[in-house]
This record gives sequence, structure tokens and C-alpha cells, in this order.
Amino acid sequence: MRAITLTPGVRNSARLDDVTEPAAADGSLLVRALALGICGTDREIVEAEYGEAPPGQERLVLGHESLGVVEQASGGFATGDHVVGIVRRPDPAPCPACAAGEWDMCRNGRYTERGIKARHGFGSERFRLEPEFAVKVDPSLGLLAVLLEPTSIVAKAWDHTERIGRRARWFGPRTVAITGAGPIGLLAALMGVQRGLDVHVIDRNRDGPKPGLVRDLGATHHTDVNDLDTIKPDILMECTGGAVVIRDVLGRTAPAGIVCLLSVTASRIMDIDIGLLNRKTVLNNDVMFGAVNANRLHYEMGEQALAQADKAWLERLITRRVPLARWSEALEHRPDDIKVVVDFTL
Repeated sequence: MRAITLTPGVRNSARLDDVTEPAAADGSLLVRALALGICGTDREIVEAEYGEAPPGQERLVLGHESLGVVEQASGGFATGDHVVGIVRRPDPAPCPACAAGEWDMCRNGRYTERGIKARHGFGSERFRLEPEFAVKVDPSLGLLAVLLEPTSIVAKAWDHTERIGRRARWFGPRTVAITGAGPIGLLAALMGVQRGLDVHVIDRNRDGPKPGLVRDLGATHHTDVNDLDTIKPDILMECTGGAVVIRDVLGRTAPAGIVCLLSVTASRIMDIDIGLLNRKTVLNNDVMFGAVNANRLHYEMGEQALAQADKAWLERLITRRVPLARWSEALEHRPDDIKVVVDFTL
């Protein structure tokens, strides 16, 4: 069968390979791939910024945003079920978080991740899953269910934001600001609208599909981060990963505000008034935290969010579908791209 593979740590080593069928030890569910979402993490692995092959192997099968159909079933699944694979696996120890089913909060870093760290990914024509790490999705979503993995990341951000908010008895947010209108930002806006909040998305794009997607959610589109001074959000979700944007948004929520950082940022040194930021944070009882990965609860929350969403709106998030034979095109940055998908059905 065909699979997208690479040698971690070696640039320009990605290629479409003929590989052996997935080992039964990878899980009792045999799944035929339907789609694979591509994100910045995949591009960074291809650029040799990180990534780790399974023990004893040189190459890694890429891909962690999956969608497939079950061909051999077990563990409560049936042939024909549409499924998405959970990315992270708990460490073998396990740490207290992994033992509690919150492997996304692993304390010792010994977790593994499909297509990222020490486990083959989902970028192959067939893959295997353990039933406990497979999420059944509504087949009526069709290829849109490939959005579940990024939606699970956003669901975790909302889950933890709301948990933090309950530190105050009065907590009842009204306004959320989101920086960035990529897939994560737009999905965060979707879940904010679903919560009945006044949603504002700050994104530099004045043209293209993003402003219209924001407005069609019933949210407000902005291009100037200084609009935060007028918005005064109770919650701010930073989804760009841009160091300058992060610097410019910190300390600009309403009092007792919550800032969730949802993107990994490259190292960058810049001037920032730490004293002023500390003063504002302390005197306003503000919170800033980071969120990455997701556990089963968040996949289930994400599936519910997608099921409730307008399917025509979700369709507009997938801006390109590329056949497996031309997989490398999915890694290209093109104007107006939002979510690019390798479509195994083409």
C-alpha cells in the first residue's frame, strides 16, 4: 500500500512510499483512509524541525488529522463505521495524568503521538487503531469529519477556559476575541458562537474567504489588534502563534479575563514591559495559559460541535482537496488556503 513517509530530522526526505500493511499490534480495527488533514505541524516535521520515528525504524508515516472507514471491526465498532483516530497515546509508566485518561496533560513527556512522535501516522491507504483510541463519527458529515482533530484542540481550549472561569462564582463571559482566522481560529469562533457569546475575530486578511466566513457565523471581523481596547473581551484565544501578536494581546482583556494560547511559537527575543504586564495581571486577577493536544472527552465535544454546525459553512473551511498521488501539493502555502486535505477517494 502507499503511504507518505519521511526520515525525521532530514529535510526533503518526504516521499510517497510502498510500505507493508499495518501491523496487527497497532490495533484490532483495520481502517481504510478517506482523508488526511494537513497542518503546520506536518510542514514543520517535513522541514525537519521535529518528529520521531517508531523505535528501531528509520522512517515515519506522516499525518495525524485522520478520517477513515472500518474494514475489520472489533470492540463495539462495525464494518463501515466512519472513525477518526485519537493522536496521543499515554506513556507506559503511566504518569498521574495519563492514568486518569488525560494523556493530553502528560507530566513526564513519555507519551507517543501518531504521525509525530514514535508512532506511525495516518497518511497511508490503510491504518490500524485500538478501539479505545478510535472515535466514531456521523457518516452524514462525510469528508468534513476530517476536521475533528483540530476541533478537538479547540474543544480542549474551551473546556479548560470554562474550568478556569469557575474560579469566580459570577463567571458568565459575554465576549470572546480570537486572533487568527485559520482553521483553529475559525473553529474557536464557531464554538464561541455556539455558546451564545459575542465573538470577535481579529485577522489581517481584508479579502479572500476568511472575512466572509467570520461574518457568516454571526461574528465580527477586525483587522486591527488595537480594537481589543474597545472589545474588552472576557476571553481571548490566541491562534496565530505570532510572537508580535502575542505581545500585543497580553494584558488587554477585561478584568479577571482569561487568555488561552493555542499555537506554538518559534523562539524570538523582543522588548516587552514585564513589570507592566505583571501589574495588570495581578491587579486584574487575569489568567494566561497554554493548551495543546486533546483527550477523548475533547474529541467527543468536537464531534458534537461539528454535528451542530452548518455543513455548508464547514465545507468552506476545506479550501483544497489533493489526491494522494499529488500529496506534496497539500504542503504548499497558497493564497486563501484554510484547510488543505489529502483526499484518498480521488
